Amino acid sequence: MPLLPLKLPAWLQPRRHCQLCDEPADHPRHAICSACETELPWLGAQCQVCAVPLPMAGLICGACQRQAPSFARVEAPWRYAFPVDNLITRFKHQGQWPYGRLLAELLAEHLQHAYDEGLPRPQALLPVPLARRRQRRRGFNQAQMLADWLGRRLQLPVHDDWLQRRLDTPAQQ
Repeated sequence: MPLLPLKLPAWLQPRRHCQLCDEPADHPRHAICSACETELPWLGAQCQVCAVPLPMAGLICGACQRQAPSFARVEAPWRYAFPVDNLITRFKHQGQWPYGRLLAELLAEHLQHAYDEGLPRPQALLPVPLARRRQRRRGFNQAQMLADWLGRRLQLPVHDDWLQRRLDTPAQQ
């Protein structure tokens, strides 16, 4: 006898709570409330190349004008400030994966909007390999996890074997 789908009464359905303030999350795709999403440190006017904050949009900073970096563009939705800095730290150094997933979902939404506005889509995502010792200690590669989440959400291939770490460089803080 096949089981029929059971519709739970509203009071029995699990409720999503904002991962930042613990209030009910009103966003259908990720666990953050509208108030907290509005309060994120959104990066407004920025350099068209490196994303350093600038007083006006559409400009290229002096450093990028003097010497062009080895990359074409940085796409950054937020300044590295509270609560984004805290989410990154809790994901990267404390292994609290739901915060990384939240960052990936918010970033994917930002990128999809940018693609819809004309930003060229990349052909693939290439996560930077973590130093072996650091990956053993941490237990995961946060760049790999973010790339996997973004790749699924944005329907982009992820090539985790295209880059190799040649030097065990000091950790960035």
